[in-house]
Amino acid sequence: MSQTAHALQHFADLDDADCEVRIQAARVALGDRVVILGHHYQREEVFRHTDHVGDSLKLSRLAGESDAEFIVFCGVHFMAEVADILSRPDQALILPDLAAGCSMADMANLAKVERAWRELGRVLDVENGVMPVTYINSAADLKAFCGRHGGIVCTSSNARHVLDWSFAQREKILFFPDQHLGRNTGYRMGIPLEQMVTWDFDKPLGGLTEQQIRDARMILWKGFCSVHQMFHPEHIDRFRAEYPDGKVISHPECSFEVCEKSDVVGSTETIIRTVRDSAPGTRWLVGTELNLVSRLHREVQAEGKVAEFMSPTVCMCSTMFRIDPQHLAWVLESLVAGEPVNRIQVPAEEAAQARAALDRMLDASP
Repeated sequence: MSQTAHALQHFADLDDADCEVRIQAARVALGDRVVILGHHYQREEVFRHTDHVGDSLKLSRLAGESDAEFIVFCGVHFMAEVADILSRPDQALILPDLAAGCSMADMANLAKVERAWRELGRVLDVENGVMPVTYINSAADLKAFCGRHGGIVCTSSNARHVLDWSFAQREKILFFPDQHLGRNTGYRMGIPLEQMVTWDFDKPLGGLTEQQIRDARMILWKGFCSVHQMFHPEHIDRFRAEYPDGKVISHPECSFEVCEKSDVVGSTETIIRTVRDSAPGTRWLVGTELNLVSRLHREVQAEGKVAEFMSPTVCMCSTMFRIDPQHLAWVLESLVAGEPVNRIQVPAEEAAQARAALDRMLDASP
């Protein structure tokens, strides 16, 4: 067993109470040299140690604004890559567990996207007529792909602004990796469903005809979030039957059918703000990750409000859940010892191209 693996095993054997003490001690020792960013989907035992929390857009901006020597990102791999791209070269970006990935992001890799681009190029003038748009839930090399081709990144918070910007530049959009965010956003912009086609990356020409491609305004990658696909229209129907005055709010990564039955559709920040700002006594059925919903419910229940998880089946972001107190204690104590571990470093050329796409996103966002 390597020295690193041996050290990590020592931390893995600690209980949460021991980790709590060691995390707090390391924070004191590091002081302003470290900042901990945390996504809303983090488990509570980690969430309580974060300096700043938010969705992908908010955390992207915070990473670029931080003065800390070390940025510890309690999220998943693509988020840490974005933070590395937007932070300064003299800052070190740390991901507590390198295995914290994203199944949605894994559904689109560079080889498949480049093949799709070539195949589309046999039907369309892609460089002048198709805007590549990648959801922030994607690897850095896909953001770099967008940067090279004049494209852009979006989040669930700013997707509509990004699509408006994109359509002002080019006639069509190739949107990846999440079909649902693309479809739900496009439909609410007035794009008919029949003008949004799904690209099956396992089939030649995406399983589409040349005419379907020519007629489409949006070409949606056949990707999805496994957590948000746990929610179904019948969950909403049962809730409305039991609570006729209740409200339903869903994340745009949910299916089109779920979003159509919802009163509000929005990002994690929108969900939190909407439930917080609602009238006392309001009951909400919430279609997004369990840790966020549970935390939100605890926050608003003093006002007589209820935030109820949409699915009867417990489902959380399993890869986000890999970030635990043991890994956080390990990386912080490694920083105290002057031996950083799990540093995320996007190659310089790739980072520059991805940065171009991210900067377009930040410029297009309100």
